[in-house]
Amino acid sequence: MLNGTSTAADGQALTPSSWEDLVTTALLGTERRPSARSVPGREAPVALLDAAAVATVRRRAGLRAGPAARRPEPAPEDPRPVLPAAAARRLAMLLADRSGGGGRRGSAPDLMELLPQWLAAANAHGYAAPPQALPALLDAARGRTDLRPAALAFAGPRALWLAGLNQDWRFARRSAPGGGTALPDPEDGEAVQRLWQEGLFAERVALLAALRDGTPAFARELLTATWATERAEDRLMFLDSLRTGLSPGDEPFLEQALGDRSRNVRATAAELLSALPGSALAARMAVRASACVAVDRTGDSPAIVVEAPPECDPGMERDGVAAKPPAGRGERSWWLGQLVEAAPLGTWPGRLGGRTPEQIVALPVTDGWQGELHAAWCRAAVRQRDATWSRALLGAPSAPEAGGPGAVSLAERAKLLAALEAGERAEWVAGFIATHGLSEAFQLLGVCAVPWAAPLGRAVVDALNIARDAGSYPWSFSGVMGLAERCLDPAEAARLDGLLAIPDEREDASPGAGGYWAEAFQRLMATLRLRAAMADELAPAGRRSPSGD
Repeated sequence: MLNGTSTAADGQALTPSSWEDLVTTALLGTERRPSARSVPGREAPVALLDAAAVATVRRRAGLRAGPAARRPEPAPEDPRPVLPAAAARRLAMLLADRSGGGGRRGSAPDLMELLPQWLAAANAHGYAAPPQALPALLDAARGRTDLRPAALAFAGPRALWLAGLNQDWRFARRSAPGGGTALPDPEDGEAVQRLWQEGLFAERVALLAALRDGTPAFARELLTATWATERAEDRLMFLDSLRTGLSPGDEPFLEQALGDRSRNVRATAAELLSALPGSALAARMAVRASACVAVDRTGDSPAIVVEAPPECDPGMERDGVAAKPPAGRGERSWWLGQLVEAAPLGTWPGRLGGRTPEQIVALPVTDGWQGELHAAWCRAAVRQRDATWSRALLGAPSAPEAGGPGAVSLAERAKLLAALEAGERAEWVAGFIATHGLSEAFQLLGVCAVPWAAPLGRAVVDALNIARDAGSYPWSFSGVMGLAERCLDPAEAARLDGLLAIPDEREDASPGAGGYWAEAFQRLMATLRLRAAMADELAPAGRRSPSGD
């Protein structure tokens, strides 16, 4: 090739215009536009294709080499301790199973469901991910968003470096604090100000969160300085980030946000202030709610009387009360619920005759207001994480499944349980299962700490045994069985030995149910043993069993 041309086999020069001629002839057809490169004795279409093939080779061979791409920077070091060899092999097995099958088969454990637990344990030990496992780890996190926080924490800085070289893994950089950008030292005021003023939104949110951990006052100063110029959606996100580490020091800023031009920002500021029992907003809500709820002593026994607010005035709206109720809801009951929910729970013993929370929720409520009032107290107990009120509203676990003294649903009870200590929570759910069985327990089990405490584990196994003896199929309890595989303490495996055999079928039992139950218990047993092995493999060298690496 010379000066942008090449020479064909027939000695004719191939120029860019020659290539265009070939394309034009191919589009129009050799009958309508004969090719200038026709060869005597050969069919015109064949000659055209031969000429095009030669020209294509000439064009490709004559391309100039482009400039070399810049070599990527070396991957950063990961200073964390190396994962034990046995645990590395287990990780490879768990990751390899992620694309297998469309469900479980027989008594084999579901390995992919154990990966979140394995990652949590590995992160608790502080191990570094094996470099060769990073691609599969990123692929697994790409397919399951619930895995991402734990998977990226375990994968470490090298995963972010690798994600920069593959667009399929760009989620990793977006999920990392600040989009993977290193945050400045909080002591470097100039660098902090520059990132806050010029950084991307994700970087600014990450910076705000980092500063609130150590210097919350400085974080508020940054936010206050630019608050008026921020977009409404950004103001809402910044405000939402204050939930972590919320303290009385945030109150002046949040009070100012109550006057924001965005309704969503005002509502979020009011919600955060109501979570601070000592705030001025909480005091205002306490006054309003107290005016609506009182004890009537004129009857044979005391009862709570309710007078819902007649209107939603501008002050209530400023403090976060939504004036317009949802469809099918009365205005006054809607306003009452919001006032009671936002009032500090410490308001009520003094307002209602010095009674304890247990005594208050035991009082009858007149005129059909009990459901509305108790539901609002439930939401307040959840928001304020008040264990005393949560305990009172839950009542005894032997109460009907749909609710205790104040809970209107199992979902409400599950939220109230979250305010209790882990041991008390497990004991309450164990009592519920002992009374009501497993059919309504799935939501409640989901809020219990893992591994389940011994009383809860025993209650679940006993209830499964009772369900098996009833002769039904195990599929109705597949959700609970799946939770048991992930949450039951592996030490409980010994209690399952007697459940592995196929029992004699009762006459009224579902056909083949005993065999299916035996298979389900075998899978549970195998999963518990596998979890025990995983824990042993991840343990430091001095604490592993003699058979471990």
